[in-house]
Amino acid sequence: MIKLESELQGKRTYFGEMTDHSKSFGFTLGGAWEYHAGYFDTVLWRESGETIYVRLPFNVVKGMLDHRNALIEFEQPYIIKHVVHIGLDRDADSLLAATGFAQFQEPVDRDGYIEDKSKWELAGKEMINCVLNAVPFHRT
Repeated sequence: MIKLESELQGKRTYFGEMTDHSKSFGFTLGGAWEYHAGYFDTVLWRESGETIYVRLPFNVVKGMLDHRNALIEFEQPYIIKHVVHIGLDRDADSLLAATGFAQFQEPVDRDGYIEDKSKWELAGKEMINCVLNAVPFHRT
């Protein structure tokens, strides 16, 4: 994991606005969200079962996350690498056996080693700057 220093930390916006304005950069709500916290992810790089993401964690300040008007506040963003098993699983269902990849499988390594950290740190900061320039932030 590479923690990123950025102006995003501490900024507030509405969940719906973040969803709408960050979609063009590939950000989606991570699957392990709760009503009081979550994160937005986008893929920086993917190859052979390895994926490097920019992750923007946040807390819900007002409301509940499944509502567009939930006010969220960002925490420190970071880069993370997930490594998944892409070989055939002989005990899996036919779709997995046919594709060789389970879309919803747990990563083999949630925090894989990231080579060339400065390259990914720069790419992550550039992506965060895109968000900072596109999303309306609020003082509330």
